Amino acid sequence: MSAAAQMEAELTRTLQACGVIPVVVLEDVSVAVDLAHALQRGGLATIELTLRTPDAEQAIRNLAAVPDLLVGAGTVTTVDQVDLAVAAGARFLVTPGWSDQVVERSRQHGMPIYPGIATATELQHALESGLRAVKVFPASALGGPATLRAYASTYPDMRFIPTGGISEAELVDYLAVPSVLAVGGSWLTPADALASHDWAAITAAASRAAAVAGARDLKDAR
Repeated sequence: MSAAAQMEAELTRTLQACGVIPVVVLEDVSVAVDLAHALQRGGLATIELTLRTPDAEQAIRNLAAVPDLLVGAGTVTTVDQVDLAVAAGARFLVTPGWSDQVVERSRQHGMPIYPGIATATELQHALESGLRAVKVFPASALGGPATLRAYASTYPDMRFIPTGGISEAELVDYLAVPSVLAVGGSWLTPADALASHDWAAITAAASRAAAVAGARDLKDAR
């Protein structure tokens, strides 16, 4: 097994064990470390920092320095952003949609990537491109767990990271789908809590999510 394949296999195990990936739009880079600690206190050690703000690169650098935190870059849409995220210390990449160029550049870096798909055609393309895990976005608008089960029945070797429009109350339903690797969610870090530095609220939300993820039955997970 190549070093890149080993890295991806290890990442897959880590994401499955975590079960939940907080998806964060961070306007104030100065609170990145405080946010990480709040999530960790709640039992979540993974974060997807989206490249939607001017200081996202610095935020990833700050998060990458936090011990025992797995940091990914989200909303990666260009080859230049792949280079930026890798240089900043991201350990995996997530895209909102499919791009052959972005996937290829991530592979050149040996960086695991979870491209966004929304159709069976895109899922087929991902399979033919050698991927075995993808983001499904926007998961809620696409039909939620029912759609994931339909995809899984046709593509039993694929794993899914549903993201987009998922609420805390729906987490258990998504995690009940055996093919779901982990669930991406922005409900864990709402803008008002970030703006007011309400770390206790974020820790509490993380704790509830970690408890749901920890209770899922992984014996049949692919």
